[in-house]
Amino acid sequence: MDAGAPDGESLDGSGTAVLTELFARICPLLFTVAYEILGSAVDAEDVVQESYLRWREVDLREVEHHRAYLVQVVTRLALNQLRSTRRRREDYVGSWLPEPIGTAPDAADDAVLAESVSIAMLLVLETLSPHERVVFVLGDVFGHSHKEIAEIVGKSDTAVRQIAHRARRHVHARRPRYEPDPESSRAIVVQFLLAARNGNVAQLVNLMAPGIVEITDGGGKVTAARRPVVGAERVAQYVIGLAHKSMAGFGVDLTTCNTLPAVLFTDKGKLDSVLVFDIDEGRIRALYAVRNPDKLGHTAITTRLARSVTPGMDPTQMEESS
Repeated sequence: MDAGAPDGESLDGSGTAVLTELFARICPLLFTVAYEILGSAVDAEDVVQESYLRWREVDLREVEHHRAYLVQVVTRLALNQLRSTRRRREDYVGSWLPEPIGTAPDAADDAVLAESVSIAMLLVLETLSPHERVVFVLGDVFGHSHKEIAEIVGKSDTAVRQIAHRARRHVHARRPRYEPDPESSRAIVVQFLLAARNGNVAQLVNLMAPGIVEITDGGGKVTAARRPVVGAERVAQYVIGLAHKSMAGFGVDLTTCNTLPAVLFTDKGKLDSVLVFDIDEGRIRALYAVRNPDKLGHTAITTRLARSVTPGMDPTQMEESS
């Protein structure tokens, strides 16, 4: 649907106020498209900013559909950025994880940021080629037709249809197939934090799926496990070690990141790490810990988290309120 002009203003010409107002209405969608293509809030906002600079030079009389035009600009910029970041990630130190963003506790309350931005899903998208990722995101997530996507990526309808088929088959074979309940998931997170604080290995193991994997992204800039920790017993021992040594005394806040339950750990008021929980059928099947400071200080995290975080809570308070 085409966006209209602000009340009392004409779409004729390229007045900055009109352009800015139109862009602001579509900006959340543009950010999400870029973020799903790139897996990085920093890169996504860079792309959105660049698209805005280009948008300011547009004559609105020459643009029939504002939303479609901006999605095309953002997608093309993100595709170019993705090719560059893919090369950089080949030299990344340790495990790479998508940059976490805050989302509403119930995914239904954040329609633009749906299941497709879960950490697990973004990791699946990382396994696609740049064009496969763009075609899948635009088609399966945002509902664009093959013809529309072909115009955006500069390929034929037939080529896009083939790319879409490959990408869809690849993603559907690996995507998570569950819908976690926010309340029960929060209770599991609280139990997890209490068990870690109390050093209760048996309770932690009971909360985890046998094949659980813990992945930490430190980016080579802070202390972090370079390889995934696999298996309930090993993950439990690893978590308890952190809780009683390097992370002892850290502040704890519950929130939601990428539509999944998460915990913010702070040291003397400074965000140290974000731990995201992937929960399926009452068991934690994956833990994603982001410690790379480059992925923690960005406004895409801090401003979006502000609306969903449960401030000032520690495990003791959580036990009393759960």
